[in-house]
Amino acid sequence: MGSAFLCIFLVICSYVTVNGGYIKYNTGAGIVEGKLNVHLVPHSHDDVGWLKTIDQYFVGSNNSIQGACVENVLDSVVVSLLRNPDRKFVFAEMAFFTRWWYEQSEEIQETVQKLVDAGRLEFVNGGWCMHDEAATHYIDMIDQTTLGHRLIKKAFNKAPRAGWQIDPFGHSAVQAYLLGAELGFDSVHFARIDYQDRAKRKEDKTLEVIWRGSKTFGSTSQIFTNAFPVHYSPPNGFGFEVDDFSIPVQDNPHLFDYNVEQRVNDFVDAAIVQANVTRTNHIMWTMGDDFQYQYAETWFKQLDKLVHYVNKDGRVNALYSTPSVYVDAKHATNEEWPLKAHDYFPYADRINAYWTGYFTSRPALKRYVRLLSGYYLAARQLEFLAGRSLSGPNTFSLGDALGIAQHHDAVSGTAKQHTTNDYLKRLAIGASETEATINLALSCTSSKNSGQCATSKSPFSQCQLLNISFCPPTEEYIPEGKSLVVVAYNPLGWKRTDFVRIPVNDDNLVVQDSTGNTIEAQYMKLDNVTVNLRNFYTKAYLGKSPENAPKFWLLFQVSVPPLGWNTYFISKASGKAKSRSGYITVMDSPQNDSIEVGPGSLKMSFSSTTGQLERMFNSKTGEGLVDLPVQQSYLWYGSSDGGLDSQPSGAYIFRPNGAPPTVVSRSVPLEVMRGPQVDEVHQQFSPWIYQVTRLYKDKDHAEVEFTIGPIPVDDGVGKEVITRMTANMVTDKVFYTDSNGRDFLKRVRDYREDWNLSVNQPEAGNYYPINLGIFTTDKKSEFSVLVDRATGGSSIKDGQVELMLHRRLLFDDIRGVGEPLDETTCVENTCEGLTVRGNYYMSVNLVGDGAQWRRTTGQEIYSPLLLAFTHEKLETWTASHLTKGTAMESNYSLPLNVAVVTLQELEDGDTLLRLAHLYEAGEDANYSTLAKVELQKMFRGKKIKEITETNLSTNQEKSEMKRLNWKVEGENGDETAPLRGGPVDNSTLVVELGPMEIRTFLLKF
Repeated sequence: MGSAFLCIFLVICSYVTVNGGYIKYNTGAGIVEGKLNVHLVPHSHDDVGWLKTIDQYFVGSNNSIQGACVENVLDSVVVSLLRNPDRKFVFAEMAFFTRWWYEQSEEIQETVQKLVDAGRLEFVNGGWCMHDEAATHYIDMIDQTTLGHRLIKKAFNKAPRAGWQIDPFGHSAVQAYLLGAELGFDSVHFARIDYQDRAKRKEDKTLEVIWRGSKTFGSTSQIFTNAFPVHYSPPNGFGFEVDDFSIPVQDNPHLFDYNVEQRVNDFVDAAIVQANVTRTNHIMWTMGDDFQYQYAETWFKQLDKLVHYVNKDGRVNALYSTPSVYVDAKHATNEEWPLKAHDYFPYADRINAYWTGYFTSRPALKRYVRLLSGYYLAARQLEFLAGRSLSGPNTFSLGDALGIAQHHDAVSGTAKQHTTNDYLKRLAIGASETEATINLALSCTSSKNSGQCATSKSPFSQCQLLNISFCPPTEEYIPEGKSLVVVAYNPLGWKRTDFVRIPVNDDNLVVQDSTGNTIEAQYMKLDNVTVNLRNFYTKAYLGKSPENAPKFWLLFQVSVPPLGWNTYFISKASGKAKSRSGYITVMDSPQNDSIEVGPGSLKMSFSSTTGQLERMFNSKTGEGLVDLPVQQSYLWYGSSDGGLDSQPSGAYIFRPNGAPPTVVSRSVPLEVMRGPQVDEVHQQFSPWIYQVTRLYKDKDHAEVEFTIGPIPVDDGVGKEVITRMTANMVTDKVFYTDSNGRDFLKRVRDYREDWNLSVNQPEAGNYYPINLGIFTTDKKSEFSVLVDRATGGSSIKDGQVELMLHRRLLFDDIRGVGEPLDETTCVENTCEGLTVRGNYYMSVNLVGDGAQWRRTTGQEIYSPLLLAFTHEKLETWTASHLTKGTAMESNYSLPLNVAVVTLQELEDGDTLLRLAHLYEAGEDANYSTLAKVELQKMFRGKKIKEITETNLSTNQEKSEMKRLNWKVEGENGDETAPLRGGPVDNSTLVVELGPMEIRTFLLKF
């Protein structure tokens, strides 16, 4: 054995030079104790769309924009890896890899499998994309990662070990513990942290830390974190793409410019510089950049030479490596590491350049992604209930499109306009196929005729433009004797009471529930703003003008079982048997200085002179009345054109021009509409800002619908529009924002816990990403605001909460996208700035009581009722369909602190189930407790034969996961263990969940 090894060693190490001829480079170096080890990690950062679309990047088209072809990268990397068994390469974006993989021959696939098995081609991250961390919801992050991980598992039987978030513009707490440790990753690596933070960490040698992103889980979900000293490119002078300006290693003595000694000295110097800011004798060089290795041999040939000659020099040791090899080496040193908590937001790459604008950029795209995220969750539930179709429509195309849309230049709103259009197109195609899947599943599930599941036809249709009142099935005339059938599906795990609001043309209708009982309804006239939106945007989206606008909104209350549906019938009120069940909303004529609205326990008071909100009251708090003075208004920040330092506000960067934000209107025309189900307050803040505030009889919040746009820019000033709520509260600079819709993090204005902040942008530097909500507290009360999409927000002064809702800018911010964020919509020859419509939700509670509202309502916002429509006689429908049903056993529902994150039938027939505890430890006295779910009761009529608990992305069994244990500075091991659920007993099938716990199972029925 020893002589055989010696023979191999001599062959690899030997090299011969004859008249500048062939050289066999010694590239087989491993780690050398006692030396500085430079881990060379070849990689290509391949954006899943940015300046070009994903398919243009893959095939290498549209190269006038950017010369990039991912297909070339993968083709040439495989060839280069085969030329030298020591070479390594890491790849991240599975949306690209899957395109390439399925185009390869069996021979190439076998070759790649061998490279992966040998650890020479390593998948890092392994998601469909390298997702953003500010504008993404945790469920989308899980879904897109699972999509990629399952492909890797199926093709290679491998599970990635390293998170590779090298380019996202700031990093979230959820990424650290949930999309890191809970996936089974040992480490996460990235480039972008705040320039002030980086400077401090280089000085203290704290670029590499143990990151604990979860207050609830502490050290049990910590992860080794590597922030690069500069960027994800190599040190200056060591990039070797074909068109790079770096000087190659010229080692042929018979040619001019022989430079081996100089290049070795350059290498050693650069290594020492990095070693001086890094702990232990291991450093990583990221040998690649955007769309590099298109001709991989230009890189690998130079890396071979560097490894050979640097090691021959002997001062440092260079080796081909990967993140997992690097982290194992770090771990083996037994070093104590500094601790990092919280997150890495907000991010600035230099003075006056905070990347906090993209929290809001392209708000319509952000809303579409969030809307379809909840839709995809519900669709997979229904697909499971009906049985996954092997030949008909399915949900994969929407999952693929959503996976691509989580990319850090997609949902972030930072791609070129034509690329953004491509994201939207993919989402729309996926939504269309998923709509067909849902309609068939609802037909199958609700039908009393088992043969209905075999048909490819469904009577149902849905309304994707319901928010602008376009819904053909509800607008149609209802013939005598027939009904408009409305089926409402509830994706939540508990019974739900909510309101359905649909456009109709008749105010002489009767609404009946599934048992035939008439229920109360309310009519509201359509406002002109909605009518105008409908006319313009329906034609913009569908290419044809809609019929005349409906006259009314019809609103009625529904009750739907968990993971179930209920049916409602709307028919013409005529004859003796029927009387109209609707109440026509009446306009209120204010008599006093203040106007109080709200049919339930939550009320609002508005000034009859200024039209502005004055107070909020909540009498349903359990401990008494909350009476809070609150003012709400719209303002806009004027966007900087760059000024003296040439840094404008743009798609990435929020930079106000230095002037205080402009108040849109101090006196607002006000209309009040009252009814038994809902009161509405209509406010016209300006010709381009319209707001409707709705207070429902059984809701503990105000629903605020805003319509903003087109933002005027004819004055030459870009505008960043905010809504600002000012409450009479003493908040001591403190407010709370969510992390990817999961944990709430404490924020302190003008403060960073890791370094002494130098404040240069008091607004932009205090903005944080919001996916669920933001709240403030004082000693008496809590004021909370929830959102319907990713956005940015802050508390710039005590008692204030502001959300940025829309942006229209006139300059590019010089970060690569190359065009201003100026979205327009065109109909024929008419183009105008984008108008955005959406909702946010306000609530006031006694201090300590707001968590239940935030968590429960947050789930309802993310997973709205899914509505499907058809026309049929009531008697015929009830004879042939189940008008009410649930996947669960009757009278069973999940605890209010547990959500169904995923219920999906997989391609192999297994069922994927994820359950999530909604509360953090200590967040709520009643709900931050151990929750229990009886699995068998979740699946009425189905017997669970086998259950396997896995990691978050299902690529390894939970029991087989291994964790690296790290030493942390200043710790003595006396941390209290978090509350987690125990193993599932196969006889009882009860799942326990501790606070913030997400548990993932594969079931066989």
